[in-house]
Amino acid sequence: AVFAAAAAVGSSTTNYLIGVGRYDVTGPAAEVNMMGYALLGQYSAGIHFRQYSRAFIVADAANKTRTVFVNADICMGAQIVKLEVVKRLATMFDGLYTEENVCISATHTHSGAGGYLQYLLFDITSLGFISESLQPIVDGIVESIRLAHENVRPGNIFFNNGTLLDSNINRSPSAYLFNPDKDMYEYNVDKQMVVLKMVDAEGQGIGMISWFAVHGTSMNNTNSLLSGDNKGLASLLMERHMNGNDTIFGRGSFVAAFAQSNEGDVSPNTLGAFCVDTGKPCDFDHSTCNNRTQNCIGRGPGKDMFESTYIIGNNQFTKGLELYESAKIILEGPVDFRQSYVNMTNVPLTFQGKKVHTCPPAMGYSFAAGTTDGPGAFDFVQGDNSSTSPFWDAIRDFIHTPSQEQIDCQAPKPILLDTGETQEPYAWQPAIVDTQLLRWGQFVIAGVPGEFTTMSGRRMRKAINATLQKSGMSDGTQVVIAGLANTYSDYVATYEEYHAQRYEGASTVYGPHTLDAYILLYSGLAEDLAGGKPSSKGTPPANILGDVIPYLRPVVFDKGGDGKSIGDVHQDVEKSYKLPAVVVVSFWAGNPRNNLMTNSTFLTVEMESGGRWTVVRTDSSWDTRFQWKHTSELSAESLSTIEWHADAGVSPGSYRICHFGYEKPLFESPKPYSGTSSTFEIVA
Repeated sequence: AVFAAAAAVGSSTTNYLIGVGRYDVTGPAAEVNMMGYALLGQYSAGIHFRQYSRAFIVADAANKTRTVFVNADICMGAQIVKLEVVKRLATMFDGLYTEENVCISATHTHSGAGGYLQYLLFDITSLGFISESLQPIVDGIVESIRLAHENVRPGNIFFNNGTLLDSNINRSPSAYLFNPDKDMYEYNVDKQMVVLKMVDAEGQGIGMISWFAVHGTSMNNTNSLLSGDNKGLASLLMERHMNGNDTIFGRGSFVAAFAQSNEGDVSPNTLGAFCVDTGKPCDFDHSTCNNRTQNCIGRGPGKDMFESTYIIGNNQFTKGLELYESAKIILEGPVDFRQSYVNMTNVPLTFQGKKVHTCPPAMGYSFAAGTTDGPGAFDFVQGDNSSTSPFWDAIRDFIHTPSQEQIDCQAPKPILLDTGETQEPYAWQPAIVDTQLLRWGQFVIAGVPGEFTTMSGRRMRKAINATLQKSGMSDGTQVVIAGLANTYSDYVATYEEYHAQRYEGASTVYGPHTLDAYILLYSGLAEDLAGGKPSSKGTPPANILGDVIPYLRPVVFDKGGDGKSIGDVHQDVEKSYKLPAVVVVSFWAGNPRNNLMTNSTFLTVEMESGGRWTVVRTDSSWDTRFQWKHTSELSAESLSTIEWHADAGVSPGSYRICHFGYEKPLFESPKPYSGTSSTFEIVA
């Protein structure tokens, strides 16, 4: 049988070589537009907890073929990120890791620094391209792969899956109902979590990967703190559990990734969408309140976004741990990969007996309506494909008037932004995308370049699996969708959902036949993979970093206020706190952009014992919050405020809070500074 029963845990027989690595990818914690909600006024101003890249190298036992799966706590896998990562890897490892065998998938947190994509549409709300956001992502991914490469060792991989409830809902249920195959499934979202358990030759755990479909939108669009959202938290909780509960978040040798899947229409706000003015449920078809989208907001399971993030993250961690501990099915067989670049603007295919093709990218009116996770502005409404606005048509035509061919190709989508037919000042959205399959024995990862809806992912998995089995792989083969991988090309809705023209359909950029084109392309890769045949490499996309419009004014200088030096305490802690408590201290500070403190921290909470201070929390910890702000709009003075939300489980004792950073003197390079609060007591 392809899926064999597990050998003894400590068996010396191993099927693979495995390496794991983790590295910080947290971007600028100040003054940078955050990526995900496309909200002009949402700028970073601190850290909730740090974001990480987690890399997993898997090779066959003979070390003939290597693959890399990266899960990064960022909004999406961007084309320029992969191009830059692969370029760096080529020089570091002499061509061992390439665009063909490296897959970079994103968790889809909406609370990371933006401006790092090379296409214009995605950098509009950040007012341009921001290299300060791109660099730590590229550096961190490369470093996580380097760390994984350095600890490759013999090991085994075990598979498991199970049902996770109360952690995701469909945010476009009216569009889902258009699907004729909906009755084949119990739920209108995927409730299945898939887990891979990785152990060394002695049976000791070294890593795990979980896939579960849910948006990274537990932290809402009022948030200004960089955060890995629910999936980032799940990873940190799993790593702490496996590395020891005294381990600082983000440290330890065990690496756990809670990866993204077909989350396109899937929300973590499990209470559903309600009108904030009336408290009543929103309109079912259009997600409006009195015909407007702005007051229709999805509610999470918690009392606020922090509690909701914890609940959804902890649910994933708890289920992931259960599946990890009970995983019994061992992976066996080849390690392989197939990858191809495809121009998605005119893929020919046959649909319902007719010859059709995909289109150059375009965004529909309902795209601007946003979703219940983050509504848009103005008067746009989801699910409206029958009318347009003369005013917005005029704005559209000022940018670029769509051709009649484009209008016909994208129908019934009313086009708001004709992104595929204009290159001014440079490309707005990708024409060429990265399609990829990785194989670890009987387990196949489909790295997809966008956000597949629930039903799109189901149809894709089914088609890939059928092709693999038809081409010789066992009926025990498992296929998982790894979402937002390698290239970001927005959404992929089904043909039927496309005609509903809710947000996901309006954001399906290559037209109504996008999903069927992807099914055709990935089925081709699957046939090649199972049959041992090479796949067409296609034409690589251009690296247009030289064309992008950069934005972000430099930090000129920092200064303390009230005659104080940077690092001095502005408002000190109290003398003692009774648990549970929120400890707060503020410092005169430098701009966090002066140094991102990568793989380090802007804060520590330290406990005194025997005359020595021990770090018990950093800015990667769940219960700390680092917040930064200027004292006034044009001032060089700024404050860093640190909160420690100490719960009843904290040990009583003497503590202090330290702040670290870099200050920028006028006409000089940034230099380090630090500050320390007074000692305070925690009492039970």
